[in-house]
Amino acid sequence: MNRRRHMDRLATWMSVVAGAVLVVVLLSILWTLLSRGLVGISWATLTHGMGPPGSGGGLGNAILGSIIQTSVALLIAVPLGLSCGIYLAEYGRKTNYFADVVRFVSDVLMSAPSILIGLFVYQLVVVPWGHFSGWAGSVALAVLAVPVIVRTTEDMLRLVPTAMREAGAALGAPRWRVILSLCLRSARQGVLTGILLALARVGGETAPLLFTSLGNQTWSSNLNKPMASLPIAIYQYAGASYDDWVQLAWTGALLITFGVLLINIAVRLSARR
Repeated sequence: MNRRRHMDRLATWMSVVAGAVLVVVLLSILWTLLSRGLVGISWATLTHGMGPPGSGGGLGNAILGSIIQTSVALLIAVPLGLSCGIYLAEYGRKTNYFADVVRFVSDVLMSAPSILIGLFVYQLVVVPWGHFSGWAGSVALAVLAVPVIVRTTEDMLRLVPTAMREAGAALGAPRWRVILSLCLRSARQGVLTGILLALARVGGETAPLLFTSLGNQTWSSNLNKPMASLPIAIYQYAGASYDDWVQLAWTGALLITFGVLLINIAVRLSARR
């Protein structure tokens, strides 16, 4: 018993230390972003478009482009990911070779490097159209988001007790109604978490956008043309030799981080209601 108590205490302290290390790393990242990026927050930064060094340019067009492309990507990815996750969890539990193939492909896409996704969408969308566009960037981000939503949706639906499905069927509800009104509703917290994870992943992706939407130094809300985005602006400004551009890169990183954080908080609060 003494040996078991010592092992239990050792495991407990190791868990506490691991959690503390993660918290310290996260706090250090947030502190670095705040200390370096908060200085550049101003009305001009949020409303002015990108410009040459020393011109007083901002990140307004990049912010607009990121919001548009990310929103379109989620509009594409969420229905596809939810539908695929529901199919795998509810209809692909038993021996089903097609479901196994879909699950395997989803796992491969989840681990695929984002730059390969960008090259794929470049060949699929950009080359046939003959030009870069916001649509191509949105499609690339959607491809990255779909497998995350698929996996979390399937896992959360598998946690719903079978007795709940049987109760819905006993009341005479058709299977699709049981899935949507009982199972999906019970798993909504986990499903929303998966959507937020997908949003967090695509919100800061740079490589796919370099091959698809390319970037734009001017204001543009036309998805048929090249479109600016915060990740590309950070990529362009971070390695520059101009102090104002480097400051804008830190400010853009801060905006992305706290934008995702605020969306997480808002969605979780609304889900509780």
